[in-house]
Amino acid sequence: MELKRVVVTGLGALTPIGNTKDEYWEALLNGKSGAAPITYFDTEKFKTKFACELKNFNATDFLDRKEARKMDRFTQYAMVASDEAIADSKLDLETVNKLRVGVIWGAGIGGLETFQNEVLNFAQGDGTPRFNPFFIPKMIADIAPGNISIKNGFMGPNYTTVSACASSANAMIDALNYIRLGQCDVIVTGGSEAAVTIAGMGGFNAMHALSTRNESPETASRPFDATRDGFVLGEGAGAIILEEYEHAKARGAKIYAEVLGGGMSSDAHHMTAPHPEGIGVMAVMRNCLENAGLEPEAVDHINTHGTSTPLGDVAELKAITEVFGAHAKTININSTKSMTGHLLGAAGAIEAIASILSIEHGIIPPTINHTTVDENIDPELNLTLNKPQKRDVKVAMSNTFGFGGHNACVLFKKLD
Repeated sequence: MELKRVVVTGLGALTPIGNTKDEYWEALLNGKSGAAPITYFDTEKFKTKFACELKNFNATDFLDRKEARKMDRFTQYAMVASDEAIADSKLDLETVNKLRVGVIWGAGIGGLETFQNEVLNFAQGDGTPRFNPFFIPKMIADIAPGNISIKNGFMGPNYTTVSACASSANAMIDALNYIRLGQCDVIVTGGSEAAVTIAGMGGFNAMHALSTRNESPETASRPFDATRDGFVLGEGAGAIILEEYEHAKARGAKIYAEVLGGGMSSDAHHMTAPHPEGIGVMAVMRNCLENAGLEPEAVDHINTHGTSTPLGDVAELKAITEVFGAHAKTININSTKSMTGHLLGAAGAIEAIASILSIEHGIIPPTINHTTVDENIDPELNLTLNKPQKRDVKVAMSNTFGFGGHNACVLFKKLD
């Protein structure tokens, strides 16, 4: 069976550094940090008092007030980003065969704030189980794609992938394969997360995962820097329209890039820590290259998982050196988490968007906040430090990994 070609025809982004894909891209190139003191709740007793929250975002600017109240923030974010991506694709919702349009979404946690608030309300009461009737449908991780499909009438495959921080990358790979196999013409994919909450911050602090650089939040996310001390929690959503090539071509769609392949693997090592030698990361990149039918030398750019954790950054770069050999030193490697923070289940989506836009515009966003060389990192690797670098990017790789040892990798190529 000959596999169908799959292309990207629409993008939507709602991030801590920009509320549209154009704002997001401009902020990336300007090296803008989205980290700032938390405004959602009182952080006086928290070890970490900052995060990458959305700025100047009001859900009711985009959604009916009554409908917005029925949604957790992670679903609100999904609706806004997917609306932008669908509009960007110029897909005609009146004529497209909606039976062949699906929504495959990623979320690592889902409605954490809804769950937190409902349980706190119950605990503060007299023991009577007075729960909001929307508690469960607001909380469940699969409700975001459900709402996207309901709004637009999309009747193809509809579900959520949950693989911690690899969730939206896994969603993209599933979407790629459905279209490749001829089962769908179009899929809205991506991911969203809204974990900047009491429970989210408290939980990640308890496991010593977050930076505690409270005196300088904007410099706290510093991938590859010797003084990094943990990741910065972010929130938001990224949406990508994947479409069968001939379907896109027939309607004269703008094509951002072709999706060449996706890879998956497991570290099979630890609940939260990466394998120190990057064994699973090596496997996922090799799987992705094989799936795409590419040699390592074809890759120009890698948007790393690069969370700014002491163990993870080193393990990923070791794996890149092992897989790409001498060619690793010619690749533009970066981590856009230095600006956006870590969006957990939405990370793969917004970082894929950054990779796709690097192909379109011929420029690589920087890894900001690097001041101190880490002796455990090969100094000859080009980590695109502190300033963007122009480059004709023909092939870009996006890496995303999650707690539990989940690894996902996606390859994008400039359309021939």
